[in-house]
Amino acid sequence: MKHNILKSILILAAFTIIGCTNDFNETNTDSTGISSLPAPELFKKLYLNVFITDPAWQYQLQQNLNADLWSGYMATPTPFAGGSNNSTYNFMAGWNDFAWKPTYLNIMAFADAIERKTKGKQDDFYALSLILKVEAMHRLTDIFGPAVYSEYGKGILPANYDSQEEIYNKMFSELDFAIATLTAKIQSGTPTNLKGIDSSTLEGDMTKWVKFANSLRLRLAMRISKVNNALAKTQAEKSATHSIGLMTDNANNVTLAGASHPLNTIGRGWGDIKMSANMESILVGLNDSRIGKFFDKSSIDPTKYKGIRSAIELKEKADHSGFSDLSSQITSKITFMTAAEVYFLRAEGALRGWNMGGGTAQSYYEEGVRKSFEQHGLALSAANTYLADNTSVPANYVDIATSGTGHDYSVNNATAISNVTIQWDNADSNERKLEKIITQKWIACFPDGQEAWSEYRRTGYPKLFPALKNTSGGIIDSNLGPRRINFPISEVQGNPAGVATGKAKLGGADTGATRLWWDTTSPNF
Repeated sequence: MKHNILKSILILAAFTIIGCTNDFNETNTDSTGISSLPAPELFKKLYLNVFITDPAWQYQLQQNLNADLWSGYMATPTPFAGGSNNSTYNFMAGWNDFAWKPTYLNIMAFADAIERKTKGKQDDFYALSLILKVEAMHRLTDIFGPAVYSEYGKGILPANYDSQEEIYNKMFSELDFAIATLTAKIQSGTPTNLKGIDSSTLEGDMTKWVKFANSLRLRLAMRISKVNNALAKTQAEKSATHSIGLMTDNANNVTLAGASHPLNTIGRGWGDIKMSANMESILVGLNDSRIGKFFDKSSIDPTKYKGIRSAIELKEKADHSGFSDLSSQITSKITFMTAAEVYFLRAEGALRGWNMGGGTAQSYYEEGVRKSFEQHGLALSAANTYLADNTSVPANYVDIATSGTGHDYSVNNATAISNVTIQWDNADSNERKLEKIITQKWIACFPDGQEAWSEYRRTGYPKLFPALKNTSGGIIDSNLGPRRINFPISEVQGNPAGVATGKAKLGGADTGATRLWWDTTSPNF
């Protein structure tokens, strides 16, 4: 999509949202209007809207122009809205509503319809819907904090918000039910029709779905480790010691079948997203061979991979148009979760002294790297050579863009702010070990910027370049970056009393600087 077309869509979206005072009726009422749809069609809606797959511009607003940037994964060469926008911490209300509304319209509504049709009748169907609902809604609460969850579908005003802690507790309960239900069916040998409704590469295999649910529960447990360590440990160990267990190999990776990533259109099609300076610094500096699986080399200098620094002064889109695109390989599929991520979660759990299945932090860390290399078609020998490297560190960054307007982009040059290495060293402090684990998890989770942004906020890793251009009006710290997105304007206008309950449970002002419940300032250890 060309810049002027996107600009028109964004302006239209903004006016549409601002002018609507009845969005509550769409997003917070029950789903009886769609409950006549057959279960396969309902499930299809769930799968396709965890990440919006089409149209691409909606995904661009749902995630790409927020979490994908703030995670340090990607950067835009396009000076949207005159160069003052999400990328420079001036939140665009008309954009950010898309991080909220589609999840309610296309996840909560359809999950509610499936519950009404299948709960107590076809509990295997219901269990799958809960897993997908949690996969989508934990992303939403990790963007906004408090949200409508337990009161969704009542169809009355106000739709009160749950605190993030309450949402997490309910998600743990829902995953417990789903795991127990599917495990019981597996153990009893009860046949199931899940394959006919499963749009993922798991193809209705209940054992793989239990592994996914356990792994998702482990992800959520780790998220709350600093704010409620006891509950986190309990939930994590339930997953790690479960009879069916966790995702352990790439055959268990959860990928949406037959769907290409909208990043392909946003990046290679429209030229609106590129490699970030953080990715360049870390992957180039660590001599990471996954870089060629993630990105194309720059057309400005075909010998190099070049990323754009986020939150900088951009003059013309063309100035950085030759920087590295996302590779067609990485955008050929949409992945919800991988075995590599799970090994890094187990590595951190073991580092915290939790029972992660008998392994050590080192063994899980190293296996996470190996699984990530394997996932991207790289040899085991390459992974082992990489793991033995105890000298490579992130590289300094140089912006090689030139501008027809005479703008000097060399002001974006930066010295690497981390000296993290790869090889595990038992003599390291726990903090140093955690930096290695999270840096490698950050690499392995690419291109899911939402998960990477959440983990960056929780741990402070990997260390990212600070903003040089901050148009938040002093609200957001240039070094810390955004911590959340404001409650959406559709809710502010359509459910104001409900939003008031959310603000009361937020623990701070409704701005991008307020930390979420699990995003505590306490130390990692």
